[in-house]
Amino acid sequence: MVRKESRAKVRIKKHMRIRNRFSGTPERPRLSVFRSNQHMYAQIIDDVAGNTLVAAATTEKEVKAKLEKTNDVEAAKYLGEVIAKRALDKGIDTVVFDRGGFIYQGKVAALADAAREAGLKF
Repeated sequence: MVRKESRAKVRIKKHMRIRNRFSGTPERPRLSVFRSNQHMYAQIIDDVAGNTLVAAATTEKEVKAKLEKTNDVEAAKYLGEVIAKRALDKGIDTVVFDRGGFIYQGKVAALADAAREAGLKF
Protein backbone atom coordinates (compact mmCIF):
# COMPACT_ATOMS: atom_id res chain seq x y z
CA MET A 1 0.00 0.00 0.00
CA VAL A 2 1.38 3.37 -1.02
CA ARG A 3 1.02 6.17 1.49
CA LYS A 4 1.58 9.74 0.39
CA GLU A 5 2.63 12.51 2.72
CA SER A 6 0.10 15.27 3.15
CA ARG A 7 0.55 18.37 1.00
CA ALA A 8 1.04 20.46 4.15
CA LYS A 9 3.96 18.30 5.31
CA VAL A 10 5.54 18.41 1.85
CA ARG A 11 5.21 22.22 1.80
CA ILE A 12 6.80 22.56 5.23
CA LYS A 13 9.75 20.39 4.18
CA LYS A 14 10.22 22.51 1.04
CA HIS A 15 10.04 25.66 3.13
CA MET A 16 12.74 24.39 5.50
CA ARG A 17 15.03 23.61 2.54
CA ILE A 18 14.45 27.11 1.21
CA ARG A 19 15.07 28.69 4.63
CA ASN A 20 18.40 26.87 4.92
CA ARG A 21 19.56 28.73 1.80
CA PHE A 22 18.02 32.18 2.34
CA SER A 23 18.14 34.50 5.30
CA GLY A 24 17.08 38.10 5.64
CA THR A 25 19.69 40.67 6.64
CA PRO A 26 19.24 44.34 7.55
CA GLU A 27 20.61 45.29 4.10
CA ARG A 28 18.51 42.70 2.23
CA PRO A 29 15.55 41.43 4.27
CA ARG A 30 13.41 38.43 3.35
CA LEU A 31 9.97 38.79 1.70
CA SER A 32 8.04 35.83 3.10
CA VAL A 33 4.74 34.74 1.56
CA PHE A 34 2.06 32.55 3.11
CA ARG A 35 -1.09 31.50 1.30
CA SER A 36 -4.07 29.91 3.00
CA ASN A 37 -7.31 28.82 1.37
CA GLN A 38 -8.96 32.15 2.17
CA HIS A 39 -6.19 34.76 2.49
CA MET A 40 -2.63 35.72 1.61
CA TYR A 41 -0.01 37.18 3.93
CA ALA A 42 3.31 38.85 3.11
CA GLN A 43 6.01 39.98 5.53
CA ILE A 44 9.41 41.56 5.11
CA ILE A 45 11.63 40.11 7.83
CA ASP A 46 15.11 40.86 9.18
CA ASP A 47 16.22 37.42 10.36
CA VAL A 48 19.37 38.71 12.08
CA ALA A 49 17.38 40.82 14.54
CA GLY A 50 14.29 38.62 14.36
CA ASN A 51 12.01 41.55 13.45
CA THR A 52 9.16 41.89 11.02
CA LEU A 53 9.84 45.21 9.29
CA VAL A 54 6.75 45.42 7.06
CA ALA A 55 3.63 43.28 6.81
CA ALA A 56 0.49 43.16 4.68
CA ALA A 57 -2.39 40.71 4.46
CA THR A 58 -5.74 40.36 2.78
CA THR A 59 -7.29 40.20 6.26
CA GLU A 60 -6.57 43.91 6.85
CA LYS A 61 -9.59 46.16 6.63
CA GLU A 62 -8.15 48.66 4.11
CA VAL A 63 -6.79 45.89 1.87
CA LYS A 64 -9.97 43.81 2.02
CA ALA A 65 -12.09 46.85 1.13
CA LYS A 66 -10.37 47.13 -2.28
CA LEU A 67 -10.84 43.44 -3.14
CA GLU A 68 -13.82 41.50 -4.40
CA LYS A 69 -12.34 38.17 -3.21
CA THR A 70 -9.39 37.62 -0.87
CA ASN A 71 -8.14 34.34 -2.32
CA ASP A 72 -7.62 34.89 -6.06
CA VAL A 73 -4.81 36.07 -8.33
CA GLU A 74 -6.12 39.66 -8.38
CA ALA A 75 -5.92 39.79 -4.57
CA ALA A 76 -2.35 38.50 -4.75
CA LYS A 77 -1.41 41.21 -7.27
CA TYR A 78 -2.90 43.91 -5.09
CA LEU A 79 -1.15 42.54 -2.00
CA GLY A 80 2.17 42.60 -3.89
CA GLU A 81 1.64 46.28 -4.70
CA VAL A 82 0.72 47.07 -1.08
CA ILE A 83 3.75 45.29 0.43
CA ALA A 84 6.09 46.95 -2.09
CA LYS A 85 4.68 50.42 -1.37
CA ARG A 86 5.00 49.93 2.39
CA ALA A 87 8.55 48.60 2.01
CA LEU A 88 9.62 51.52 -0.18
CA ASP A 89 8.11 53.95 2.34
CA LYS A 90 10.35 52.35 5.01
CA GLY A 91 13.41 52.62 2.75
CA ILE A 92 13.60 48.95 1.77
CA ASP A 93 14.15 48.43 -1.95
CA THR A 94 15.98 45.07 -2.21
CA VAL A 95 14.71 41.82 -0.71
CA VAL A 96 15.19 38.05 -0.88
CA PHE A 97 12.01 36.27 -2.00
CA ASP A 98 10.84 33.35 0.17
CA ARG A 99 7.95 31.54 -1.50
CA GLY A 100 7.25 29.59 1.68
CA GLY A 101 7.39 26.16 0.07
CA PHE A 102 4.60 27.02 -2.35
CA ILE A 103 5.04 26.41 -6.08
CA TYR A 104 6.07 29.59 -7.91
CA GLN A 105 2.99 29.96 -10.06
CA GLY A 106 -0.48 31.42 -9.78
CA LYS A 107 -1.00 33.55 -6.67
CA VAL A 108 2.60 33.40 -5.42
CA ALA A 109 4.01 34.41 -8.82
CA ALA A 110 1.39 37.17 -9.17
CA LEU A 111 2.37 38.63 -5.79
CA ALA A 112 6.07 38.53 -6.70
CA ASP A 113 5.55 40.09 -10.14
CA ALA A 114 3.37 42.87 -8.72
CA ALA A 115 5.95 43.63 -6.03
CA ARG A 116 8.68 43.82 -8.70
CA GLU A 117 6.60 46.13 -10.88
CA ALA A 118 5.92 48.36 -7.86
CA GLY A 119 9.65 48.85 -7.28
CA LEU A 120 11.06 46.03 -5.12
CA LYS A 121 14.20 44.35 -6.45
CA PHE A 122 14.72 40.59 -6.12
